[in-house]
Amino acid sequence: MKIELNGANARHPAARPGASPAIRSLRLNIDTGEQVAVIGPSGAGKTTLLQVLACALPPSSGVFRLDGVAPWQLSRSALQRLRGQLFLAPQVPPLPPRQRVVTSVLAARLPAMGLLASLRSLFYPSDIPAAFEALDRFDLADKLFERVDRLSGGERQRVGLARALLAPAKAWFIDEPLSALDPTRSRQAIDTLLHGARERSVTLVATLHQVDVALAHFPRVIGLRDGQVAFDLPADQVTRERLAALYDQFEHELRGEVPLPPPEDVARLQPVVMHCR
Repeated sequence: MKIELNGANARHPAARPGASPAIRSLRLNIDTGEQVAVIGPSGAGKTTLLQVLACALPPSSGVFRLDGVAPWQLSRSALQRLRGQLFLAPQVPPLPPRQRVVTSVLAARLPAMGLLASLRSLFYPSDIPAAFEALDRFDLADKLFERVDRLSGGERQRVGLARALLAPAKAWFIDEPLSALDPTRSRQAIDTLLHGARERSVTLVATLHQVDVALAHFPRVIGLRDGQVAFDLPADQVTRERLAALYDQFEHELRGEVPLPPPEDVARLQPVVMHCR
């Protein structure tokens, strides 16, 4: 699936009224089957960009096209069909806690299923071998019939990624897929996603905090800062100087340390004094 953004602006859904756009006057072209990593410091607009690309969030202005089609000019039914060709994997996958893993993975096929087949699949999984194979590629085959709430955070994240292998999608938009994974699992997950995308000629756009992973595995890397493209280059042309400028004042993230929450979030997380009467 070919992606075109020209002068796009968009605000994060959780942004305060009057807040600046999370992506500003953004220009971006991605060809069908490309594999692109998006890096940048916290607050750069990476998640908002993925939500726009996945038609989960309309841009407030600018041009946005998928395979030459402007999604937000389509009818509601046509937009819904287009969304069925897109797979968005958030950092924390929305998996029902009491659901079996096999059901959660096969739910990726729901966009291509009718209502009755969808309802039936909730109680009688229709293609257990396919779910087993997808999970096995993320070393999770033994969790096939486990309940989601019995998985670790890293296992849940990998289940969310396994869904991509079964989704009837032409484009995958993956948000921070390695945040709960150790280095070995991270390499396995990225290799599996890249191989799966190549097998299906799927367009893959992934946001990553792990700069070394982005440079080592993706042919094209986009640096995003303050909602704008700082650079868009082949991975082997991303120099230390460019990375230093991209992560200026966020050097801890470039070193792979956990991103610090913004001050306003810290304030909201302070303990509240309760008075009992």
